[in-house]
Amino acid sequence: MALLRLHLPRPPLPARPHPSPLSSPSTSSWLWRARLPAASSRLLCSSHPASPLDASSSAAPPSIVAGLLDYLNESWTHFHATAEAKRQLLDAGFKLLSESDDWDLQPGGRYFFTRNMSCLVAFAIGEKYRVGNGFNIIAAHTDSPCLKLKPRSATFKSGHQMVNVQTYGSGLWHTWFDRDLTLAGRVILKAADGSFKHKLVKLTRPLIRVPTLAIHLNRTVNSDGFKPNLETHLVPLLATKHEEATMNSDDKSSSSTKVAHHPLLLQILSEEIGCESDEIIGMELNVCDTQPSCLGGGNNEFIYSGRLDNLASCYCALRSLMDSSKAAEQLSSEKAIRMVAMFDNEEVGSDSMQGAGAPTMFQAMRRIIDSLMHQSMGEGALERAIHSSFLVSADMAHALHPNYPDKHEECHRPELQKGLVIKHNANQRYATSAVTAFLFKEIARIHNLPVQEFVVRNDMGCGSTIGPILASGVGIRTVDCGIPQLSMHSIREMCGKEDVDTTYRHFKAFFEMFSDIDRKLNVDF
Repeated sequence: MALLRLHLPRPPLPARPHPSPLSSPSTSSWLWRARLPAASSRLLCSSHPASPLDASSSAAPPSIVAGLLDYLNESWTHFHATAEAKRQLLDAGFKLLSESDDWDLQPGGRYFFTRNMSCLVAFAIGEKYRVGNGFNIIAAHTDSPCLKLKPRSATFKSGHQMVNVQTYGSGLWHTWFDRDLTLAGRVILKAADGSFKHKLVKLTRPLIRVPTLAIHLNRTVNSDGFKPNLETHLVPLLATKHEEATMNSDDKSSSSTKVAHHPLLLQILSEEIGCESDEIIGMELNVCDTQPSCLGGGNNEFIYSGRLDNLASCYCALRSLMDSSKAAEQLSSEKAIRMVAMFDNEEVGSDSMQGAGAPTMFQAMRRIIDSLMHQSMGEGALERAIHSSFLVSADMAHALHPNYPDKHEECHRPELQKGLVIKHNANQRYATSAVTAFLFKEIARIHNLPVQEFVVRNDMGCGSTIGPILASGVGIRTVDCGIPQLSMHSIREMCGKEDVDTTYRHFKAFFEMFSDIDRKLNVDF
């Protein structure tokens, strides 16, 4: 079946000397970059422009879809997603903190910190906050299923330079075949003075590819199914030319970067970074799809992109925090602390220093209270604050698939463009309760926002989120919710742009009014 291709105008390229394959940093990828639109342009998967995405009127509130597309196109990895969030928070006037320093916080202040450059916690303190009041939190995750380079990625197969990778998370790995792929992530550099630098890198041109086997050599693939061996068949091809220098037996036992990775790959990386190959002493790189995130569909109503799970939730949470606290008067009557937490490693269980299984959020809450507690406020200040707090665990939800409607429970079938989905599971795979669902839906009711609900079928297993991890680890009331999407964990996912705007408005309203709603319901009395 034919696929829609990206239709973008291609202006004539400027005259330029033909670059060698391993030329200077500015020439190695200039042809590819010259064909890319400016970063600020909005990408459509059709040749017909859509109506302005950020236009506002009395009939329709402003849309954040254009900003989401920019965020997705900047955030090829969890590192880049965190770095872009950091940039936006700084631009919005938030103050960067370090976990290693003392914190001097004030009511009305806006702050954030990062951990491992893949986890971020940002918060705005209400002007009327008193120690013991609660935290209103939205939490999401920055990571997505992908392929990652192995520590020793260089390998040869039948005269081809291949790149060894390992699978991260539960991806739909067949979707990674026959895609124009590249690499992005972080590197560790050694400077001439002996110091070390942490630097993010993104190779924007198509660099590697995992080709499928032609049907002529695999006649039964359509009847028996495509069943690749993830160790031997899911290995990207980098180049055909052999390395000029062969490794001797002593080199093969070395752990140097030059031996671990193809010299060609190191040279491409060094050209992009602007350093020498031997300055690269460590790396953590993801395999990424080069196709940009864009709008598509007959009415340009869908977002086509990788990493929607869960960067769409991250961006909605981030924007809602920034937009609900950008003016001083927006915090003048707030008695709580508004917080966003973006964790890493959710796709593999969250058990890491930068994952939701670590005490990052709990430690942040404690440090905030300690900093604001200038004098004794009585017993159990932190415990009282946690009891008054509320967490929105935001992770993408499964929309009804029109070709597989039987995969959904008959009475709980979330649809695209029908609003945010609240997730329920009696076995606590989701942390939603009747109380937390009611409070979250009450916000939607007041603002006339659509809400859907999801329950998995009894004859199917249920996924989970960071919601139960944080609810049990911190002891905080939690609701699990998510934007409905299709093709979850594919290299290209899709969701409805109306659901993105609905989610943003729901999250923003949560920050602005939850404290008032919560006071009207008393459960433990």
